[in-house]
Amino acid sequence: MRTVRVHGLATDLCIPDGAGPHPAVLLRTPYDRRRHRPELRAWAAHGFAAIAQDVRGRHASASAGPWRPYRSEVADGAAALTWIREQGWSDGRVVAVGASYAAHCALAPLLDGDGDADGDGDGDGVADGYGHQRRPDAVIAAVPALGGGEVAREATGVERLSARAGWWLEHGDRADSDDQALEQALRDTPDLLDRLPVTGILPLASWPGVWSVPRDEGLWKRAASARVPLLAVGGSRDPFAVETVRLWRSWGGPARLLLGPWGHGLTAAPAREARPEHRLDLGSLYARWAREALAGTLDGRRGAIALGGSAHWYAADAESAHPVPYRFGHSAGLRLVHGAEFVADPLRPVRSDRLDIDEHGAPDRCLLVTPPLPRPLDLLGDAGVRLVAATEGRSADWAVRLVALRPDGYAEPLATGIARTTHGPSQERELTVPLGRVARRLAAGVRLRVEVAGHHFPAHARNPHTGEDPVTATRLLPSRRSVRMAGSALLLPVVHRPAAIDPVQEILR
Repeated sequence: MRTVRVHGLATDLCIPDGAGPHPAVLLRTPYDRRRHRPELRAWAAHGFAAIAQDVRGRHASASAGPWRPYRSEVADGAAALTWIREQGWSDGRVVAVGASYAAHCALAPLLDGDGDADGDGDGDGVADGYGHQRRPDAVIAAVPALGGGEVAREATGVERLSARAGWWLEHGDRADSDDQALEQALRDTPDLLDRLPVTGILPLASWPGVWSVPRDEGLWKRAASARVPLLAVGGSRDPFAVETVRLWRSWGGPARLLLGPWGHGLTAAPAREARPEHRLDLGSLYARWAREALAGTLDGRRGAIALGGSAHWYAADAESAHPVPYRFGHSAGLRLVHGAEFVADPLRPVRSDRLDIDEHGAPDRCLLVTPPLPRPLDLLGDAGVRLVAATEGRSADWAVRLVALRPDGYAEPLATGIARTTHGPSQERELTVPLGRVARRLAAGVRLRVEVAGHHFPAHARNPHTGEDPVTATRLLPSRRSVRMAGSALLLPVVHRPAAIDPVQEILR
């Protein structure tokens, strides 16, 4: 293991034993390349030259220029790829790898907006006139946090608040990282996330700019033009699970999806519903997949998804194509507990970090429950809620939370979604709130609880109900809501005994 400077950026290099040249693996990260030294050694043991680089402005690359998240990775990533291919130990082939922001770094040279940089229509990215490829030959993107606008807001436009504040405090306007920064800030200032405007809650120069970055509407079109192999890895409990699946679905080249019952840390962060069969050796799988990808033996689009609460993995195409509706206000579907009419008050918002409900006070949400399940229920695919609803004011957020109520009294969140709509005065309208990916087996006796609210705070910023931008608003007003039972339904991706698969075989074939 040795450390070099590549265009001013601190770079660790681990070359395998034996005669070269070797294929290479490139990992670019803002989270300190030194954390990945065991990973580099493992790649080298599998015959890959392994490179980890601190991105510009971070850790040992702090002197190379300012840290501007999401702005330098295309050029710096392309430069690193060119440098690798110029080295005597390199056989010219490079696999870009990374998780979270590092997955963005891996994908950035491929999805940089150039489209076909060399103009020959094949998406290979030969662009510098010297035969040097500016883009990787294959990509492993785990829990990908793609783009500044994409991580700041849901696809529906609603602002992600606590996650963005936490990440910016921990990694934003600084060269190092402090994983306890948000926790310490909340100890010092318990009402930090309640303060207004949102753009002023953090004393960081770059914080207001987080909310001015638009979503990249061309991202998925560019993904469709990619031709190199992709392995997209995610967790059904990860906040970027929807983006992980969408990346796999959109990809134009050979694509594999691995989605387990994990959080953002993947196998190091198993969900409660994970089973021993979900403890995969991801490092070994990555190395085997990289060999197959560089050999050109992969084609098509395949995937393996674990069903949490069971021991099984299923093929991604086993998902339910036709969600089953559970009708609101129906005795065999979702019985109304209270709140067909309720008040969404941003001064007393429904909280994302609590599952308890006061059923005796004035309703702050519409609350519904199913009867106990008569038999186990397998859910695999995209869930959602179709609402027929009305509100005061022209702008409203509709937050929906799906919770499993076990017979022992334990409540467990299954899925959450939030959508922003515009309404006329007291105008009733139909809307759909996506709940994202669900991959679960629910035991007999479980009841499903659906909550329809006006806020999901502090995970998401509060809609002020004044028509102002939620990140700059300083005035909050309550909003009366009504949910019509007729026409409203929970849409669940119910599947019936699909064939179980071996996830490793599915990824490598």
